[in-house]
Amino acid sequence: MNAIDSFMNNLGEGWTIYIWLISGVLIVVAAMIAMRWAYKNHQFDEDIKYVMFDESDKERMDPKEYEKSRKVIAEQIKLREEVLEKQRQEYLSRHQGKHKHQG
Repeated sequence: MNAIDSFMNNLGEGWTIYIWLISGVLIVVAAMIAMRWAYKNHQFDEDIKYVMFDESDKERMDPKEYEKSRKVIAEQIKLREEVLEKQRQEYLSRHQGKHKHQG
């Protein structure tokens, strides 16, 4: 502990602002990374609220809203299939490369 205390005492005044600046930069960078991930994974979809409705909600919904929910669900299913196919292709390409080198 004496070494740490000695080091802190030798820094002088005004060094804490640099810790705050570095912390702030790290927070901003983390927020940017999180937003990029969210955008790439379709997390900003405004119509996602329609996915929770199903056929049994038809009588309680406005016809336009119900039609919109059907359209959104179809788009979500298509997007899911595309993402799963992309993941499958990536998985196969990674594992086929490993098998070629082993044999």
